[in-house]
Amino acid sequence: MDNLTHSLVGALLGQAGLKRTTGLAMPALIIGANLPDVDAACFFWLKGTEHLAFRRGITHGPPALVLLPLILAGLLWAFDRWQTKRGAGRFGRPEARLPVRFGWLYAMAFIGCLSHPFFDWLNVYGIRLLEPFSSRWFYGDTLFIIDVWLWALLTGSVWWSRRREKAGGEWMRPARVGIAVGLAYIGVNGAISEFERDRVAETLPYLECSETATVCDWDVIASPVPIVPWQREMITDHPAGHWTIGTQVVGDCRLPDFTETRQTNSQLDAFLFWSRAPFAARAPDGSVILYDARFYDPRARGRFSVALPDVECEELPAP
Repeated sequence: MDNLTHSLVGALLGQAGLKRTTGLAMPALIIGANLPDVDAACFFWLKGTEHLAFRRGITHGPPALVLLPLILAGLLWAFDRWQTKRGAGRFGRPEARLPVRFGWLYAMAFIGCLSHPFFDWLNVYGIRLLEPFSSRWFYGDTLFIIDVWLWALLTGSVWWSRRREKAGGEWMRPARVGIAVGLAYIGVNGAISEFERDRVAETLPYLECSETATVCDWDVIASPVPIVPWQREMITDHPAGHWTIGTQVVGDCRLPDFTETRQTNSQLDAFLFWSRAPFAARAPDGSVILYDARFYDPRARGRFSVALPDVECEELPAP
C-alpha cells in the first residue's frame, strides 16, 4: 500500500493505546510501519525494470522485520538520551514524554513493521514474505494500492481519537473501533475478490493438460479498482497465449523461450521474475514488448514493461 496508509495505520495503533507503553512509542509505530520501504532507495542504483525484482523482497522478509525495528529502536533511544543531555529548552527532552524503555520501544517498532507486509500483501502487486528463504510471491488481491475509503476511515478514526484525548475523554475506544471497522472492510473486500474469482472461473471451460492428462486451472486474477471498492477488473489467461483484461483481449505475439536470453538481459530477467501475467505485444517495428496484464498501459512504457528490439513478433492465433 501507499505510505500514507502505512503511516495512518501506525498512528491508529498508537491511539488505540500502544503509545502509552513507553516514550517515543508513536514515532516507533509510525516510522516502523514505513520502514520496510527503505528498499525504495534501489531507484538510485537500479534502472528500468530491475527495481521490480528488488522491491517488496529482502526488506519485507522475516530477518528484516526483526533487525529493522531493532535499528529504529536504537536510534530513537539514542535520540531520547541526546535530548536528555541537552536539558530543558530548545531541542531538549519534553517534560511530558513518558520514560523511554528500550524493550517496549523495540516492541512498538516491531509491531509497526509487522503491519507493513500485511497491508502490502493486500494488493495485486505482490510481496515476497519469506525472503531470503524463498522468493515466492504472495498476492492478496483485496485492495487497490491506494484506497481512498481506507484513507478516510483511518484518518477519521485518528482524528476522533485525538479530539477525545485533547478534551480529556476516553480516547482509545474510537481508535479501536476504527481498527475493527478497517479489518471488517478488508475482510469484505477479500470476500468480494474471492467470489468474483470463483464466479469467473466457473464460466471457463476445462483445460486438459497434455502431459499429465489432468484438469488444468485457468489463471484468474480479481484486480481491485480505484474509488469503487466493490468492483473488480477480471484478468484471465487464454490457452492461445493471450490475456483478457475485462473484455479486452491483449497479446499479439508468442512468448519466446527466454531461458538463455534472460541470463544476459538483466531487464528481461527482472521483469520475468516479477511478472505474474506476462504477455507479448507487437511493437511498431515488428519487435516484441513484454507487459504484465495487471499493469497494462501501452501509453506508459518503461516501468512495467520491457522492450525486446532483437526479438521478432511471432503472431498468435486469434482468441
